[in-house]
Amino acid sequence: MPEEEEYFGKNGEPRKFDPTFKGPIHNRGCTDIVCCVLFSIAILGYVAVGILAWSQGDPRKVIYPTDSRGQFCGQAGTKLENKRDLFYFNIMKCASPMVLLEFQCPTTQMCVEKCPDKFMTLVKAYSNKKDFEYYKKFCQDGVTNKMGIPEILRLDLCPAMLMPSKPFTRRCFPALGQKGEVITVGNSSHFDDGSGKIRDAKDLLDGVKNATVVIEARQVVMKIFEDYTQSWYWILIGLVIAMLLSLLFIILLRFLAGIMVWVMIVLVILVIGYGIFHCSMEYVALKGEPGSNVTLQDLGFQTDFTVYLQIRQTWLAFIIILAIVEVIIILLLIFLRKRILIAIALIKEASRAIGHVMCSLFYPLFTFLLLAIVIAYWAVTAVFLSTSNEPIYKVFNETACEHTRTICEPANYSTSSMKTQCPDSQCLFAFYGGETIYHKYLIVLQFYNVFLFFWCANFVIGLGQMTLAGAFSSYYWASVKPDDMPAFPVFSSLGRSLRYHTGSLAFGSLILSIIQIIRVFLEYLDHKLKGTHNKFTKFLLCCLKCCFWCLEKCIKFLNRNAYIMVAIYGKNFCASAKDAFFLLMRNMIRVAVLDKVTDFLLFLGKLLIVGLVGVFAFFFFSGRVAAFENTAPNLHYYWVPILTVVVGSYLIANGFFSVYAMCVDTLFLCFCEDLERNDGSAARPYYMSSTLHEILWKNKAEDPPSSSSLQRDEEDVQMTERHTKEEDAAS
Repeated sequence: MPEEEEYFGKNGEPRKFDPTFKGPIHNRGCTDIVCCVLFSIAILGYVAVGILAWSQGDPRKVIYPTDSRGQFCGQAGTKLENKRDLFYFNIMKCASPMVLLEFQCPTTQMCVEKCPDKFMTLVKAYSNKKDFEYYKKFCQDGVTNKMGIPEILRLDLCPAMLMPSKPFTRRCFPALGQKGEVITVGNSSHFDDGSGKIRDAKDLLDGVKNATVVIEARQVVMKIFEDYTQSWYWILIGLVIAMLLSLLFIILLRFLAGIMVWVMIVLVILVIGYGIFHCSMEYVALKGEPGSNVTLQDLGFQTDFTVYLQIRQTWLAFIIILAIVEVIIILLLIFLRKRILIAIALIKEASRAIGHVMCSLFYPLFTFLLLAIVIAYWAVTAVFLSTSNEPIYKVFNETACEHTRTICEPANYSTSSMKTQCPDSQCLFAFYGGETIYHKYLIVLQFYNVFLFFWCANFVIGLGQMTLAGAFSSYYWASVKPDDMPAFPVFSSLGRSLRYHTGSLAFGSLILSIIQIIRVFLEYLDHKLKGTHNKFTKFLLCCLKCCFWCLEKCIKFLNRNAYIMVAIYGKNFCASAKDAFFLLMRNMIRVAVLDKVTDFLLFLGKLLIVGLVGVFAFFFFSGRVAAFENTAPNLHYYWVPILTVVVGSYLIANGFFSVYAMCVDTLFLCFCEDLERNDGSAARPYYMSSTLHEILWKNKAEDPPSSSSLQRDEEDVQMTERHTKEEDAAS
């Protein structure tokens, strides 16, 4: 009919009946060879970047404090092995605004075994041999009793004074305290600054504050690291529980698909409902508590997240968010109640397919292993690249000098012209950098590292999708299940994917990686232009980030279906993507009805597992249950293991449920192909099961009819009736 010809003309020609087609084609050739070669070259380049980074980088720059000579405090196997703490000659110089720009205090810093624990000036210590011996522990090498005080201070060999200090993240900071409203240091509100001037202890606040800003991020990281060392085995137990729950759920779904889906729906609603109830109880309990009515805006950012749980507005926000999620899920379930019954039938069919390909349930473990290798290689390379700079020394001085902040060499600085022109200046370690070609293009190597990380990760994910698609399509197109299936469908499909379609996988993952690296670049650009761009550039960047986010989602969807077609027919990526796109366009209503509703139900399953494990982790690590109070580890931030368990649980649940999702998507495309290839007659029987055939009729009954679809339905009915009569006669 003209209407039908116009429809198929826009969305490609439907598949024709082929009596020789029996599922995934075995006689196939290599596809997208150019991309395969390009990917191989890129991997070799990635290895070269890793070797270069490992030869130039030094992670000790991140781990150890660095003194004014660029040496590492506490580094094993060096003369500073026992000198673990960093001592500042004059902490008050850290109050300079340059600290926040260059992340370095303009004062001499040296490694010491122990922070000073008493008040002492150089003038007073010099007159007492015992005190001077103690004082020299905080002086540079070369100080002798024969040197005069002016010479020692001129050469900046010793600090002018010492004050009681305590190590904080392996740096000596004044032991500040407070008596009433008076700031004290070492139980005294005043101190001698070494020049005979008595100063207030509060003068130290700005220096300590700026120095603390420099290391605040490292402090938080160290606390988080300590929390991981204290709770890692409990985190592993939580992840094992998540894995067992996911596996149990998948196995039960295999045998009790219909019941488990409804149980899953009810439990998700109950878990979210309990979350609303718990947040409401916390909100009510904080009523009248001092400080509980402080707003989140007034509180600002706090590294200790437990502070937020002491104010009512936090729990009110949780209540609103959970209530919105609950309402959305309930409304979707109400409006999709009929479609859910159809989707459950499709999940049952997927369960049968997984029952014949049971090893597919364990394939995500192989994907996890490959992704772990990719992530580990990227992380190690990134650390070595970021620490492959050289120590840069700059001129620091208190008076006006034309050489201020000029790069200098500490070895010969005392005899240099800069020292002559600026007698009170010092050549101190400033930061890590470099002027070589390698250092100039270091940011390019970092971007290459990120880009190859995306490319390799997407390749591994695509390999998993194509492997599972090939295994499940061999199930669908088997005339007699499981006799006509390969003995090891997953391994057969994996072998075909790697042998013939590495190029296609590289092509699809390359397109996706380009979009992802553009998104990273936009985020980098937004960070660099923060505070300088106007409202138009903000709007433009926001639009670009939104557009590329949507484009990434579309490409992921297209890649997934293209890999299915590659697994079945063995064509190149572009041809397979085109075939998949037109096939989906010709079955657009079924895509929305079956495929997406099924994805929604599987997402509820992930949500249920994450919710159950997350609630258990919250009560365990927060110590809110008396039974766990003595068992739970003592942590700086109990949200660290909770967040880790929640994210890990989602990744584990997503890995197991991705098998179901891939099975559903593969069966759906095969189902659409089957409808176009065959008509259910004896000559052209459907490969689908009677359950899928029932889904077809339910779906057709609810679709709006057109003249062409009505005629096709009548033909299908006649063919089905004829096929039924032939079966009755044969029996």
